[in-house]
Amino acid sequence: MGNPLRVLHVVVNMNRGGAETLIMNLYRNIDRKKVQFDFLTCKPGVFDMEIKKMGGRVYCIPYISDVGHFQYVKGLDDFFLEHKEYDIVHSHLDKMSGLVLRSAKKAGVRVRIAHSHSTNSEGGVFSRTYKWYFGKLVVKNSTHNFACSKKAAKWLFDSNKVRYIKNGIELEKFIVSSNLRNQVKQELKINQDTFVLGHVGRFSKVKNHSFIIDVFQTYNKINRNSVLVLIGDGPLKPHIKEKVRRLNLETKVLFLGVRSDINNLLQSFDTFIFPSYYEGLGISVIEAQGAGVKCLVSNQVPPEVDLGIELVDFLPLEDINKWVQKLQFNEIKEIPKMELKKAITNQGYDITTTAKEIEALYITFTG
Repeated sequence: MGNPLRVLHVVVNMNRGGAETLIMNLYRNIDRKKVQFDFLTCKPGVFDMEIKKMGGRVYCIPYISDVGHFQYVKGLDDFFLEHKEYDIVHSHLDKMSGLVLRSAKKAGVRVRIAHSHSTNSEGGVFSRTYKWYFGKLVVKNSTHNFACSKKAAKWLFDSNKVRYIKNGIELEKFIVSSNLRNQVKQELKINQDTFVLGHVGRFSKVKNHSFIIDVFQTYNKINRNSVLVLIGDGPLKPHIKEKVRRLNLETKVLFLGVRSDINNLLQSFDTFIFPSYYEGLGISVIEAQGAGVKCLVSNQVPPEVDLGIELVDFLPLEDINKWVQKLQFNEIKEIPKMELKKAITNQGYDITTTAKEIEALYITFTG
């Protein structure tokens, strides 16, 4: 067998976001003798070392917010002119994929994939207008369009020519374990009978952490034997920490930062809360269900996130009391491991299935 097909993934950085988690899950599970992943990034990421250990290359050019539009475009153009070895470019920058794929097309890259992981753009009015304008370049310059949900497809492509790629998870890592649950609670210094509300996500506006604090504060008045666990990092973390301090909840809220053992930490949750303003899908909710955890989810999150095993409740962001009531009358639903595995596999969220699909697509596209 000859050298593997090298696919260039384009991201801002390889940190623990939803898209990046999916890419790493795929990377770990594809046949790397057939397909290798390389990365064009703009900033260092936590996965960089693991990528290099698996044989991937990580390139870096300055991001648009640091050098401006023209220098960023020049960086893209120069990169693709210098690296003629890629037949496939797979861009995960949502609207900004328009610029990436235009440069790739100019350089003669045959297969140009745009992958939608969201349903909205972050940033202020100028930033969102800029992204909207250059987002028009996406469909003109892509040869294939991927999306994680129907909402994500409609937002970026507004086209029927979209292939849906399930945000698969490494199933065996998340399956519920009562022994692990007790061990994790012990490590976090949480009593075994304490109710644990948890969230995994970047501290940014879209994740709505302030709402989580409001829900928990109200619930904690009803059930004093409860704690809130927040996993992640981001620009709004200091603001949320200040709010927690102001409400005298410091002994009740645990900030765990960025963690590589989320699969274990989920075992300690009684309920997972996910009140996002918008999401492409919400891979954290898939992972939580994999761990058998009840999920309270914003009705702005795509319905595909529900695996159909009665673990997800969609709730409106306008009524905080509905969230508190769900916590108050929460019934712990024990789901057998085999049933969890079957549901995740049947819904297409087992990463081994997604990895085989992606691998086959890459090879077909270049055949």
